[in-house]
Amino acid sequence: MVKLKHIFLLAAVIGMCMGCESSDEGTEPDVQITCSPSEITAGYEGKTETLVVTCEKEWTIYSDEDWIDCKQSSGTATVTIAQNTSETGREGKVIIKSRSTRVPVPVKQDGKPEIPGSPDIDTPDGYKLVWHDEFDEGTEPLSGNWWYETGAGGWGNNELQNYVAGKYAGEQLAKVENGVLRIICKKIDGNVYSIRMNTNENWKYGYFEARLKLPSGRGTWPAFWMMPKNYTAWPDDGEIDIMEEVGYHPNYVSSSVHCKAYNHSIGTQKTKETLVAGAQTDFHVYALEWTEDYIRTYVDGEELFYFANDKSGKKETWPFNAPFYLKLNLAWGGDWGGAQGVDESCLPATYEVDYVRVFQKK
Repeated sequence: MVKLKHIFLLAAVIGMCMGCESSDEGTEPDVQITCSPSEITAGYEGKTETLVVTCEKEWTIYSDEDWIDCKQSSGTATVTIAQNTSETGREGKVIIKSRSTRVPVPVKQDGKPEIPGSPDIDTPDGYKLVWHDEFDEGTEPLSGNWWYETGAGGWGNNELQNYVAGKYAGEQLAKVENGVLRIICKKIDGNVYSIRMNTNENWKYGYFEARLKLPSGRGTWPAFWMMPKNYTAWPDDGEIDIMEEVGYHPNYVSSSVHCKAYNHSIGTQKTKETLVAGAQTDFHVYALEWTEDYIRTYVDGEELFYFANDKSGKKETWPFNAPFYLKLNLAWGGDWGGAQGVDESCLPATYEVDYVRVFQKK
């Protein structure tokens, strides 16, 4: 009898629990959500779309895609589609959520148009041209291709110049002439001014190349390098130096990488230097091949530097799996450029750039 009583009691408890579950389901009926437009299409350049949302309850909006950003306001949502630097179109969605109801809004974006090949541009095997600037238009760098960083001090490098947006006091310091970009470091009214410029576009992996003639003089510090698009902290997010040189050590160029595990501030920097005869008097080609497996640099087609992905999956040793943009600058003095002092008699100094090209795998 005792056992039978326990069985009846257990059955009653189970029945009560099942009743609770069905009751919970019934307390959250579907919520009616309407949205206009009901889908989003975008060109490769990206766009911002405003969605008008009607919902009888509180709602939120989100996307799991890193190239789609959603911001909500009263009755509307702003959806921003990032530029697509790939030639392949992509699809995603945003989700409007209210209680248990989910309404998807499809997002489709075109790929970037393929750049026609040019017989004058040598393309590495297995790659295709995706971006380039030959500096054959106008009298200054094209704003559609480049943006300027401005300020003094060199962001912790104790540099002596002030970076300006193309010109200062009527002096053009980023000048395009005869198919060549000239970055000029010059003393004006007692202070030194120069240029630090970056590509508007960014890339994850590829073959990056520039034909450069370096300035001369103790105190000069030209560079061709890369930083991450979504930078938050140095060196954690990584830095790739394709070419650097300092004027007190003329014609010796180096390539380096910086990350949390490997950087000069803790004496673990990965770098290699070589003598390039005539680097300050002639143009030479400096290149980076960056894949998911390695970073490799070249000077005039000869390998200079190699850094392998250790495949540990740790950002500390390989943060180089995110988009980076290209940088060109001419610093004056600083921790490295000014390590043996500066010679102002060499000013103005000029850093010349024949072209910058980006290739990615087919």
